Amino acid sequence: MIQRLVLFCSFIFSTLVFAQASAVAGEAEGAVNPWPEIRKERINTLLPRALEAADVDAWVILCRENNNDPLADHVGCENAGAPAAYVFYRLSDEKDGGEFHSLVFSPSSEATALAELEIHDKVVSVPRGESALKQATDFIREHDFQRIAVNSSINNVQADGLSYTQRLALEDALGDKFAQRLVSSEELVYEWLAIKLPQEVDIMREAARLTAEWQIEAYKQVVPGKTTDADVARFFKAKMAEHGVTDAWAPDQNPNVNSGPDRGHSHATNKVIMPGDVIQTDFGIKVHGRWVSDIQRFAYVLKPGETEPPEDIQHYWESARAGGRAAFDAMKPGVRGIDVDAAQSVLMKQNGSEHVMWSTGHPVGYVAHDTGPNLGGSRGATVRPAAKKKLKAGMVFAFDGFHAWKRDDGTTKTISVEEMVVITEEGAEYLIPPQEELILIPSE
Repeated sequence: MIQRLVLFCSFIFSTLVFAQASAVAGEAEGAVNPWPEIRKERINTLLPRALEAADVDAWVILCRENNNDPLADHVGCENAGAPAAYVFYRLSDEKDGGEFHSLVFSPSSEATALAELEIHDKVVSVPRGESALKQATDFIREHDFQRIAVNSSINNVQADGLSYTQRLALEDALGDKFAQRLVSSEELVYEWLAIKLPQEVDIMREAARLTAEWQIEAYKQVVPGKTTDADVARFFKAKMAEHGVTDAWAPDQNPNVNSGPDRGHSHATNKVIMPGDVIQTDFGIKVHGRWVSDIQRFAYVLKPGETEPPEDIQHYWESARAGGRAAFDAMKPGVRGIDVDAAQSVLMKQNGSEHVMWSTGHPVGYVAHDTGPNLGGSRGATVRPAAKKKLKAGMVFAFDGFHAWKRDDGTTKTISVEEMVVITEEGAEYLIPPQEELILIPSE
């Protein structure tokens, strides 16, 4: 069964993906970071569509040193010193043809280097002592933009980078008439960040492959009665250091290795792994300092004399696997996130699962819980706004197949085997082959 799980290690990637895989092996390889070119393509191809989908005429991002906007390095202002203003806009007059433009009002101290990156249509060098904000707001008033997006959002922290004082300064510079035209960039940022370019998907595919491969390697190191959950976690940390990658989420909780009852999002403990345990490993890596993976693999520790899991454990596994497949089959363009969750919930109830609080899945990309539709809401008391959003081609998700049960001591254990998929025009496509069977760990 283990051999069946690791067949994906023989997958042959294209020359581009292989080069990206080499970069995952560490910056010492000297591979070029693909982000600058990908960033440029995202701005030029995906951002215009996002402005149109959000019905926004202009998007203003204010950048500054030390406490910068969360999207600074997505638009090229990660090196801001003195305050700068970035304006992305559409013009609908006949002369311009409704084309998309990007314009930066940058302090002269940063303008030269920024222009050399060739990310934006135009970089205006603002002399020392003059205000980039004033020049940007003069430009906005001159073009009489009607809907002006700014990074203020209650629901999405990635679209909430404008500080209170920056907002006041912006409104004051715009004047009352134009300040009343400010709208949240939440929908724009949602439309932009949720879609990944094919080359980004290829990078995450390789990250997912390594993540799952190391999990299988880690389970081979387990000696029942001796190895602790924390020992397994240290194996992953060593692998990450060896390959020059970093954590996909909080380092203290990555990986979460748990051979006991449910602990939710947590750190690995010194619990000793014993025969009869079901082991969960929730693990993700960040490659190129940008893209992340999120994969869970499950193992069962055979008791002396066992050659396969007992009937109840096998049922739990098959139930979780079936729930995950139901969610996979439901993931198509135009389907709401809550409906994907509901497709699994029906099977969970039929198969006798205990209640599971977690959503079936979430977007994954630049962070583990990225911007995009939430695959949840059908089992909870409240429904997140993102759960009512529809899936689109180019979105990437991590999603779980669930089954929870009561252990003999009254605690709960949940199988939540987690896979990664990209949405295509036809439906969902696994980034790597899914786990088909429990990994079996023999007892001496």
